[in-house]
Amino acid sequence: MHMPSSSTDIAAVAERVAAGRERILAEIRKVIVGQDTVIDEVLMALFTGGHCLITGVPGLAKTLLIKTVAQILDLSFKRIQFTPDLMPADITGTEVLDEENGHRSLRFVKGPVFAQIILADEINRTPPKTQAALLEAMQEYHVTAAGRTYQLERPFFVLATQNPIELEGTYPLPEAQLDRFFFKLLVMPPAPPELREILKRTTGAEIPDAGRVLPDDNGDLVNAMKQLLRQVMIAPPIEDYVVRLVHATQQDGQNGGAAKTSVKQYIRFGSSPRGAQAIILGAKGNALVEGRVHVSYEDVEKITLPALRHRIILNFQAEAENITADQVIGEVMKQVPRQ
Repeated sequence: MHMPSSSTDIAAVAERVAAGRERILAEIRKVIVGQDTVIDEVLMALFTGGHCLITGVPGLAKTLLIKTVAQILDLSFKRIQFTPDLMPADITGTEVLDEENGHRSLRFVKGPVFAQIILADEINRTPPKTQAALLEAMQEYHVTAAGRTYQLERPFFVLATQNPIELEGTYPLPEAQLDRFFFKLLVMPPAPPELREILKRTTGAEIPDAGRVLPDDNGDLVNAMKQLLRQVMIAPPIEDYVVRLVHATQQDGQNGGAAKTSVKQYIRFGSSPRGAQAIILGAKGNALVEGRVHVSYEDVEKITLPALRHRIILNFQAEAENITADQVIGEVMKQVPRQ
């Protein structure tokens, strides 16, 4: 994709991006029933270069969704099933000893992390050492083995899932590691009409399949969009709105932090600066895929929940009263005026 040099060029590219998104969504909907919000957020994270943490009970098509996205965009895909006995080398790869004509040499065999889209299934079932191996690859975009560095192919997108109902034998991600994820997404069970459509598609004679929208693109579109969205404009008042939203989640802010007791009493730790970065980049991405070159307040408000829900650490009182991070963020958004 040619990088535009003027606002007119950016607007023209934004229109093509919006049209491309509709083609992608049309193909996804051939396979996935419902989950429109999650699909939008997954594409948004992919185009902005961020990784996603997704929570949902088994059987809600999390694997199928990300595999379908990889197929549509013609990107390589690997699934890693995390278990308590999984070792870092099982993810990154290992060196093996080759012998030929009496000469021995070490050869690095790449692990499943060497793909463009990774599904890290049930990441909270593996020990911290193995979690750290994947998180390092997410952050640095390379793997180090035996003192040598191996670059990962771009785009590199990780969708990590957590099973909320299997608590025994799990290793929850520390708060500092959660902060490295761009979005946290929630997958909800289908409504009855959606469940009927799922049964119709999966128990009949014909199995729907998604086609490639950009064959042989090899991720060029995704890489180009990651650069393009930096040129999407955001007005200072909207940027200030993001600053005030994130600041309002913090307990010890110099200008008041969490403004009202109804919010402040439930927050142990507020969002880091990464939360503000995720909101702005996500809002720019949302504007771009809708064919616009300016961020709106609506873009910001659409992105705030997935960008902050894993960055707000609630206290014991919130847990005792069954208060969720989404409820706290919703209250913050009500209390913080746009201007």
